[in-house]
Parts: sequence; C-alpha cells; structure tokens
Amino acid sequence: MPVLSLLAMLVLTDVGSAATAARSADPRVLELAWHRCLRESYAHQPPGQSRAGDERNALDECKVQEDAFVASLMAAGPAQDGRTGTVWSRTWAAFVEPLTAWIGSLRR
Repeated sequence: MPVLSLLAMLVLTDVGSAATAARSADPRVLELAWHRCLRESYAHQPPGQSRAGDERNALDECKVQEDAFVASLMAAGPAQDGRTGTVWSRTWAAFVEPLTAWIGSLRR
C-alpha cells in the first residue's frame, strides 16, 4: 500500500508541474525554465558517469519543462519579429548535441 501512495504522489506532483508550465505560454520563459532545470540537474549528477550519461539523465529529469517549451513553440507558430528560426535552431541544437555526443561515444 505505501508503494501505491508513493506512486500516486509522484503522478500528482508531475501533473501539477505540467499544469504550471502550461499556464506560462511564453516560449522564452519556458525556454529559460527548461535551461535552468537542465543546469541544476546536470550539476547534481553522480560522479563517475560519462558526460553523455550526465546529459541523458539531465534531459530525462527535465522532460516536463522540455515538453511545455516545445508545445508553446508549436502553438506560437513561426516567429513574427523577424527572427529566422533562432528559437527552433537552439531547440534543435539542445537535442542534437547530446545525441551526437552519445553516438560519438558509442563509436569509440
């Protein structure tokens, strides 16, 4: 029974954080929250792991913020302020760089 209540608490906590993130629909605010989460999570990784492992764990821990950020970008559509995809390219780079580092480590 304690395991079930712990699981329910984790699910409810996750839903609450997703709801909070969804309320703030400004992509820049959500991007900053996601990056802050990544920095904090990366800083608290256990020693002895590879860099790619640290990055994967940080990305896993910040999935809720990433999903909210990407959803806000998709809902906002193309930028109307003359930018040519800078937000999209930063998002893409944040996804591709850890992935390419991980693939590179597999090749070694």
